[in-house]
Formats: sequence, structure tokens, C-alpha cells
Amino acid sequence: MHVVLFDKANWRKGLYPLTLTRPVADLRVGILTIAEKWAKWLASPFSFLSEDYLAGKYPLGQIVDDVLLVSGNCCPDSRLSDAVLALRTGEALMAGNDFIALRMDSEALQHADSMELNSYTLISYTHDFVKINYPEDLFLNNGEQIRSDFELLTKGRTSAELSDSNRFIGNNFFAEEGAKAECATFNSTMGPIYLDKNSEVWEGSLIRGAFALGEGSQIKMGTKVYSNVTVGPYSRVGGELNTCVIWGRSSKGHDGYLGSAVMGEWCNWGADTNNSNLKNNYKSVRLYDYSHSGYRDTGLQFCGTIMADHAKCAINTAFNTGTVIGVGASIFSTGMPPTFVPDFSWGGAEGFTTYQLDKMFETTKLVYDRRNQEFDETEKKLLETVFELTREHRNF
Repeated sequence: MHVVLFDKANWRKGLYPLTLTRPVADLRVGILTIAEKWAKWLASPFSFLSEDYLAGKYPLGQIVDDVLLVSGNCCPDSRLSDAVLALRTGEALMAGNDFIALRMDSEALQHADSMELNSYTLISYTHDFVKINYPEDLFLNNGEQIRSDFELLTKGRTSAELSDSNRFIGNNFFAEEGAKAECATFNSTMGPIYLDKNSEVWEGSLIRGAFALGEGSQIKMGTKVYSNVTVGPYSRVGGELNTCVIWGRSSKGHDGYLGSAVMGEWCNWGADTNNSNLKNNYKSVRLYDYSHSGYRDTGLQFCGTIMADHAKCAINTAFNTGTVIGVGASIFSTGMPPTFVPDFSWGGAEGFTTYQLDKMFETTKLVYDRRNQEFDETEKKLLETVFELTREHRNF
């Protein structure tokens, strides 16, 4: 059996700009990405069936046995994964009119984009589960997903030991081999704390669960981490973090606040940069929504910044409540940027121009080199396509 995480266009666009550069199931929420969760729960290899331009980086792969086609925006749990595993060939699991999963043979997968669900035996699933429809769903569900992933990853295992210079409050804590911490305080009474292998927590840091620190990532000295925070792999963070998800390979290395927020991959948050997550009038926050080409009322009182892959901001940037920052944007200068910064923008509060790809690629190569990664032709072609897809938003 092979798990294929499937995107539909209407699922994807509601999650822009985060899914401009990746399939929906490659979004991180909790400790793992959605795809990694399904692989763990179903004990199966996985691949993606998404937009054609993403296939170079996220290939479908060669599949010779039967397939579980799973909606990429659904997060598994024990009950849902059991229901999916129980499907027989020709059966589809549905939540009302919404597709969750179906079992098919590998030949039928070639026609998945045009599949007719009525040709399958429909099975109703009536239990609650987590579905990611909008960017804010990632930080809203992050604490719950950390708890779920923590149990999945650590059940029956023993944590590595850390230095006795640390203070532990509660025992809902797990460190993988190679994790290091000195003179830090870990409070797991509010939720689990997970340190992946070769991660580091530096002196004076105060961490309250639920919290997850990815492989090879670092928490700098004196960092304050409140509940429901994920820092993905190979990142470095400092300052204050609260109810947020950092996908990985990103930097928020200095003082400043990140809260009720999502940060993608290859991002940089300048020193003393802050985001607001609460309006002065305490009213619900509106976010720019690509599927509407306008603003959508989230119904949330707390909602900060959504920052897509490869976006960067300079020191002392101040982001207003409910700011969406597109792929590859570079923000600088004084003043508060607008609440929608289009993809591949260059500038700040005083105005923007287009961040031309050749210049953006020069910087991106240096960023990759710094982390011993290759900025290859696959990455370039993907970003070139995103540049064209988002051209309509750059009305400078």
C-alpha cells in the first residue's frame, strides 16, 4: 500500500501563499508535516499528487501496488487512520460532502484529477477531525497537534537525559539523542515539550509547553517560548514566540515578538521585528485571501502574521495585525508595511517595486550556501512559476 496525498485547486488556493511553493500536505502543524503524520499512522510510504509545477520537487513516484488517496488537508488521528485503513478497493471515506480518502488501484490513480466519487462506494465518517483550510488553522491547531504527534513519536520510548543545570516542571518532556540544553526552564504542565535530535536550548531560556523544537534547531539565550509553538528543523530563534509555527530552515534569531503566526521555509525575521496579533479595537481580524482577491474576516480576535517561503524583513520592522507576506518578499525601510505584501515585492511602507528574479536568486543561492544546501534548477523553476502565477498581485 502507498499513501498519496492529494490536492485540489480549491483546497490549495485558500492556503496561499503558504502552498504556492508546496503541496498542502507538506504544511507543518504540530511536530510533523501532514504527510509525515499519515506515514506514521499508516506505516506506509507517501508521495504527493498536486499541481504539475510542484512535481519536480514533490514527485508522485513509482507506485505498483494499491493506493490510498488521502486529502492533503486532513490531519490523521487514531480513529480517522483506522477508518482509512479499513477501506477496501473502490470505497471512499466522506465527511458529509467532503472527500477524506479512497482506496484505488495504481492504474486508476492516473485519472485522480477527474475522478467521479459517485463511482465509488461512499462511507460516511461522522467523527470530528482536524482539517486545514486556511493559513490561520495551522497556529490555531498547533497545540493540539503537538500533543498528538508527541504521543505518536514517544510512546513506549525513553527520553535522552539532559544536563542537571536545567529546571524541569512537570514530566511531559522528551529529548531525542543529541539534544542539548543548559540552564533552561522547561514547564510541561500545560503541554508536552519535544526536542528533536541535535537541537539546542541555550542558557536562560524559558519554555512552556506545548512546544516542539525540530532537528538541528537552536533556541538562543534568554528566549521566551509560550505555549503552542513549533520551531521546525534547522532554524534559530530568539526573543518571544507564542502560538506560532515556523516550518523550518528559517531565522528569528533576535529579540522581537512572533505570535499567532506562521512562518515558512527560508525566511528571516529581522532583529527587534514585532508583529501585532490584536487590534486596538479588539475586533476580529481580516486576512488577505488569494482565493477571493480580497480580505476575509477570520472571526479571530488574535491573528498575527502569515509569512510565505523565502520572505525576509529588515531590523525593527513592525507588522500590523493580520499581515500576509507573499513568497520571496523583501521588506525594509521605516514605517508599517501594508497588511498584504504581494509575492516578490521589494520595499516597505513607502512603496514597493518588483523583486526581480535574477536579484532574488542571487540572494537565495547565498542563503542556501550558508546552510550547505544546493539552490538547484528544480527550485529555480518552481519559483519562476510562482513568480508568473502571482504577477497579477504586483500592481505597483
